[in-house]
Formats: sequence, structure tokens, C-alpha cells
Amino acid sequence: MASLLGFFICCGFLNFPRSSNASNEEDNFELERQTMVRTQIEARGVVDSRVLAAMAKVKRHLFVPQHMRLHAYEDSALPIEKNQTISQPYIVGLMTELAHIKPGDKVLEIGTGSGYQAAILAEIAKEVYSIEIIRDLADQARERLIKLGYKNIEVKHGDGYLGWPQETPYDAILVTAAAPEIPQELVKQLKTGGRMVLPLGDFSQELYVLTKNADGSATKERIIPVRFVPMVKKTEDRNQKTDNGFF
Repeated sequence: MASLLGFFICCGFLNFPRSSNASNEEDNFELERQTMVRTQIEARGVVDSRVLAAMAKVKRHLFVPQHMRLHAYEDSALPIEKNQTISQPYIVGLMTELAHIKPGDKVLEIGTGSGYQAAILAEIAKEVYSIEIIRDLADQARERLIKLGYKNIEVKHGDGYLGWPQETPYDAILVTAAAPEIPQELVKQLKTGGRMVLPLGDFSQELYVLTKNADGSATKERIIPVRFVPMVKKTEDRNQKTDNGFF
């Protein structure tokens, strides 16, 4: 029996399954992703279990250009299309945690970019609405998120300063581009008690959390220095590059 089995193997009649290169690559990405969460995010003080689970689940390498995939889980921002960037993983985790998002929440994101932050939010919130001022990026992110099976994210091309008034109020708003001052229209669209996480400043930027008060004002808390692409209006040129979300 043993010799007969050897004959079939040698002749190629029996083929035993082998791990494909694609499978090995996915295993490597999985390991890198778990290491990223443990050493870059949790180690820096992000403790919300829902945020950590979302960061461990969402495949960041699918949100960066093909030639950058081997760097997807590094501790840095990375370039994407249209001279823009995907934020450093720690910043994504920190901003998500600071927003205090709950499973039933409706969240607005300003600056879709690759769609990575929207995907993280969608793992926690009930609904995510995301606005991107660069049409090509909005279209690419929408298609990517649909392919990945997200049904609770809406992406549109538009001016982030105007928000998305048709879906107000929002439990939380995340702004992934730096405004020179607080966009008051976005404060209006935030639910009382809701939180907005955003970078403010020009060359020198700080990450802030705003909590909306009952009288419509907002309490501001400074978190850390950051560096994001500028938040611009439709009449301006956003085709500028900085290290988006790098701490």
C-alpha cells in the first residue's frame, strides 16, 4: 500500500493542499495588524475595547495603494492618491476613542480620504456619513467600502465646512483635516452633549475635543500636537501634502 501511494504521489495523481502565497500574505498582515494594535495603540493609552477590536479587524492594507501595502501597519501616516495621506494608526484609534462612540450612534466624518477611518467608525457606530472634497477620492472610497461589505456608511463629495445637514443631529463628528478655527456649521449639526474631535491650526496644530453645551456653545479640550492636511473649502486647492495625523 505504501509503495502504491508513493507511485501516485510521484506521478502527480495526488496533490496535497498547500498554503498559497496570498494566504501566507494575509496571515502576515493579520500578525502585523495585531502587533500594531498592541504596540502602537494600546501601549499609548487607548483602552476602549470596541476601538481596539475595530482596529484589529479592519484591514488597513486594503486602504493604501498596492505599492505601499508592505508598510500598511507601520507607525506612521502613509501617502494615498491625490497627494493625500492615511493617518497614523495611533491617531485613528485616539480620535475614535475620544469621540466616545456608542453602538447606536450616528457619526459624521469630514475628510473621507481612503475610507479607513470611516470603516473603523462603522465597526462601532450604527450610521456613518462621510464627506470628501476631492471627488476622485470620494468615489474610490465609496467603491472600496461597498466591496468590503459596509452597509452603514454613506460617502459623498462635498464641502466639509457645510457638513451634512440633511442627517442631523450627530452624536459625534470627526474631522480629519485641520481647520484654522472651529467650523461653526459643524457645531450646529452636533447633538447637545455630542463630541467633535478635530485638529485646529495652520502650521502649528493641536488636536481638540469639543463638547456641545445645551446653549449651543462648545467646551474645548486640547489633547496633543498633530499634523494634518488643511481643511479647505470647495473654492480652495486641497492638493497639498503634509504628514496627516502623525504624532
